[in-house]
Amino acid sequence: MLGRYDIEGDAERAFAVLRQGGIAILPMDVGYSLIGGSEAALARIFETKGRSSDKLNAMVGDQGVHQAIHNIDQRAQDVVQAITHDADLPLGVIAPCDLSHPLLNVISLEGSNKDGTIALLMNAGSFHGAISRLSLAAGHPLFGSSANRSLQGTKFRIEDMEPEITAIADIIIDHGLRKYHPYKASSTLLDVMTMEVVRHGACFELIADILQRRFDITLPSRD
Repeated sequence: MLGRYDIEGDAERAFAVLRQGGIAILPMDVGYSLIGGSEAALARIFETKGRSSDKLNAMVGDQGVHQAIHNIDQRAQDVVQAITHDADLPLGVIAPCDLSHPLLNVISLEGSNKDGTIALLMNAGSFHGAISRLSLAAGHPLFGSSANRSLQGTKFRIEDMEPEITAIADIIIDHGLRKYHPYKASSTLLDVMTMEVVRHGACFELIADILQRRFDITLPSRD
């Protein structure tokens, strides 16, 4: 049936699969993500993507998840809010986390944290928001990365994905071409305590302008 996407319903269907240990391909504004909610799912994702050991998973979450797990100072908090709330932009927030929080004790964080920090994808669209709320309410974390073979580029349409990637998904939520496809990159990753740019991604120039104008912070430009 043609018409609007059932965002809440699609998020509920996908979350049910993820909570049972499955793998999902999900529509984020910054590209499609390959997501798992169990150690076995994340291990299969890692193997199928062919990722190197230094590549970490990112967590799916919203403001509620961010407030629950990240331990940051006021300046960092203001930076996150200025980007994700005031400017309504997506951001991969890297920050120290509370490893004792119940949300982070459901599955092993091996491959998903570095030196006590976790990367959290925030504000990546309405579907992302819906499934983030389900994750927090259920106390069940979701981790993953872009739905592509390693180093093969972010995919903004299902039909552009490698067949081995779609083959491992227990559910695929296809919401068509994703919003930030002109960037040809996933989210910008920013350590909000050190202001290190870990990845220049979608909306980077807008993010850099906000930090320069509002916080007198100069980020290094793209290469």
